[in-house]
Amino acid sequence: MGIALADAAADYGANVELVLGPVNILPQNKAVRIISVTSAESMANECKERFPGCDIAILAAAVSDFTSVLPAERKIKRTGSDLIIKLKPTVDIAAELGKMKKRNQLLAGFALETDNELENALSKLKRKNLDIIVLNSLKEEGAGFGFDTNRITIISINLS
Repeated sequence: MGIALADAAADYGANVELVLGPVNILPQNKAVRIISVTSAESMANECKERFPGCDIAILAAAVSDFTSVLPAERKIKRTGSDLIIKLKPTVDIAAELGKMKKRNQLLAGFALETDNELENALSKLKRKNLDIIVLNSLKEEGAGFGFDTNRITIISINLS
């Protein structure tokens, strides 16, 4: 989704910087500047560094809400006993940028919801100080993960 949006924005002449995690495809438009990251923390840092200088930020990445407290450096071998992994919250990039947002900036986020979709997306829009939120529903057959199509609902605040 983020790559397609970056390509479209660049096709319309926008100066696009794409903070991009590990993926198997790249933007087709060579004008898109790619900033590669490998973790939620590095993505948050890059976004916070770049946000003050941008007019529009579109947060399309599905960044994990949690990360391991003690990441393993090697494969964890099966021992026959239970494995307990302690997780900690990652930085909420949308909320952090929402706190930094100036009047002349537009901040768009995404919400993937399975229950109370509109209510939860609207709550996220307000809580994180977003201007637009794109609601993805996993209930829509033939859209979403694993498909080239998607069905969305765009919710915005008064942008005038």
